Amino acid sequence: MSFAHQPVLLQEVLSYLVQEPAGVYIDCTIGGGGHALAVLEQLSPAGFLLGIDQDQIALQAAAERLQTYRDQIKLVQGNFRQLQEIWQESALPAPQGILFDLGVSSPQLDEKERGFSYQEDAPLDMRMDQRQHLTAAEIVNTWPEAELAHIIRQYGEERWAARIASFIVKRRKQQRLSTTGELVDVIKAAIPAAARRRGPHPARRTFQALRIAVNDELGALQVGLEAARCILAPAGRVCVISFHSLEDRIVKHTFRAWAEENDFNILTKKPVTPSTKETEANPRARSAKLRVAMKRA
Repeated sequence: MSFAHQPVLLQEVLSYLVQEPAGVYIDCTIGGGGHALAVLEQLSPAGFLLGIDQDQIALQAAAERLQTYRDQIKLVQGNFRQLQEIWQESALPAPQGILFDLGVSSPQLDEKERGFSYQEDAPLDMRMDQRQHLTAAEIVNTWPEAELAHIIRQYGEERWAARIASFIVKRRKQQRLSTTGELVDVIKAAIPAAARRRGPHPARRTFQALRIAVNDELGALQVGLEAARCILAPAGRVCVISFHSLEDRIVKHTFRAWAEENDFNILTKKPVTPSTKETEANPRARSAKLRVAMKRA
């Protein structure tokens, strides 16, 4: 699988993140190394980058892409909820900048075997870290109807959540749901025809909800942000790129709380969004929002 995806809001991230060329920087979701490469190009030989990702394939791709800077990087497989422990084990100085690029990467969407996409028929998986046990198949086939409805409503912001959960439970009593295609068929049957004709793909919100639940993305974000708050150097910056309203809301409220406690200054009063030129070149960037906060000296 190729991880040669386009880093989102690249110039905007660089302008906010890299203030000290000799500093330490952490990319909590290194993916294929797109943002990381651009950061390393801004650093002096004394600068260093710690890269974290759940996905072993992504880390292999990043290692190849960043080969030129191999003496200035350390790559670790893990979830950014472990940020504080990973940083402590690295024995690096306090970082000057920390980047979170949230959500699923384009290569993960494009590799249909991972089960993230509602456009391809594949096993119901959706794990970002293949070492974990919980899959989308386990959720849709074993979780109670009320819990299914809750996560689809809460994480997918899906108005038909209760009906979709009911249809899933009826279907699994007849036959286990094993593939993304089978789940898409159930979702389409649950959503009234008139509603299906409007807006995005009818399965989009439910798939988003399942992905978030499988990977505990919102819980990990809250833990990761608190870790960043603790380990950042004075005047250090945390940059977060989010792709849906639930993530953005957590970041917005977290930064606001830090500012009210006089720990941080918010540098983006409104989130930074991609230009028209960027969204035309990379349609998956269209929902991206960048927020930045700086630790007070």
